[in-house]
Amino acid sequence: MAQIELTMPKMGESVAEATIIKWLKEVGETIEAEESLLEIATDKVDSEVPAPEDGVLIKKFFNEDDVVQVGQVIAIIETESGIVEASAAEPANAEPAAAIKEVEKTIANGQATAAVEIPRSSAEGKFYSPLVRSIAKEEGISAAELGGISGSGSEGRVTKADILNFINQRPPAGASAPEAKATPSPEPAKPAPAATKVVSEPAKPVHKPAPVSIGANDEIITMDRMRKMIAEHMVMSKHTSPHVTSFVEADVTNMVNWRNKVKDGFMKREGQKITFTPLIIEAIVKAIKDFPMINISVDGDRIIKKGNINIGMAAALPSGNLIVPVIKNADNYNLVGLTKQVNDLANRARNNKLTPDDISGGTYTVTNVGTFGNVLGTPIINQPQVAIMAAGAIVKKPAVIETAEGDMIAIRQKMFLSHSYDHRVVDGALGGMFVRRVADYLEQFDINREF
Repeated sequence: MAQIELTMPKMGESVAEATIIKWLKEVGETIEAEESLLEIATDKVDSEVPAPEDGVLIKKFFNEDDVVQVGQVIAIIETESGIVEASAAEPANAEPAAAIKEVEKTIANGQATAAVEIPRSSAEGKFYSPLVRSIAKEEGISAAELGGISGSGSEGRVTKADILNFINQRPPAGASAPEAKATPSPEPAKPAPAATKVVSEPAKPVHKPAPVSIGANDEIITMDRMRKMIAEHMVMSKHTSPHVTSFVEADVTNMVNWRNKVKDGFMKREGQKITFTPLIIEAIVKAIKDFPMINISVDGDRIIKKGNINIGMAAALPSGNLIVPVIKNADNYNLVGLTKQVNDLANRARNNKLTPDDISGGTYTVTNVGTFGNVLGTPIINQPQVAIMAAGAIVKKPAVIETAEGDMIAIRQKMFLSHSYDHRVVDGALGGMFVRRVADYLEQFDINREF
């Protein structure tokens, strides 16, 4: 018999922890290879962890609703093979089993630090984001101390700025108030000059939502976990980035006519439907190459220029919630490849089959609001990106066109592009030129191109 340590798998570059939603197997039960052992949830997506081999579950280190770091051992499986191995996608830096035993011993002795025990929400219902909890853990801030911080975020939530300000003002660890010393005859205190008068800074106002009246015929619907996270992320984005939106109306007649001409042949040859989404993504990728400073993130006072072009595409789920799967290295695909990527991610999103890695690492996002018949949208930036584009519905309109015989009025296919960007690092010139360049690529679409 051998024992396998099942560890929390790596789930994308920005995902450091996951919450155990449900154990699908109990201790003592037999497990088959690739059979789902437990369900987990990150701040972005739900997923399942499969068993690496046939065996028996002999120990669980965590319970449902526990938050587990990537790489930590979550269970032990006994197998028939004679080799002991870890099932993590990447080896942990330390010995996971020894670390878990040490944590269990510490908790049993009542010596666990308060920082490790900080929950996602306080007893008063105040939500703490993963970033705030991570900073609190690193700085040794207890749950009680965190609860005492006055938050400047929505509904009094503690923001990154709030906790960093608290850390800067907190006395160093181990420091104590100076002991009072007896002095025989202290000199009388001199009145402070007017110039040195200390004026206390007024407390930051806490923005509280307006009270909601509930009538007898009203229905109360509790937000599900995903909707709560979307709401938190959207509010955080608006607090983080000053949003500016630029609009361009593009004449996409050539693109529409080309797609109508090739769609049947494309389906026959590739077995895929070709929509307008991959055509728009293709134009965005070209524009990013022309204006690489739109493909950035902000880290304090540093600008991180991304080396890869990873395009997120917002997708509506059957539940009504929103998710953004990512096409990694989108500039490496031709139009057929982009089409297959778009269709695959959209299908798996509808069937709740996306993995955490599928929705991580995006550097720029596009949302097709035209799918719902909307001609315009003012999208919210998907942090930590700095820009997002919304493509509106394609509508037939009369337009003036220039011909060799002079100006004429013709029916053209028109589409609005809405470009929201972070005005901290993207000025109107760059934001406006970028969306104009995307429109240029769409308007100059080659009607004779092959797919």
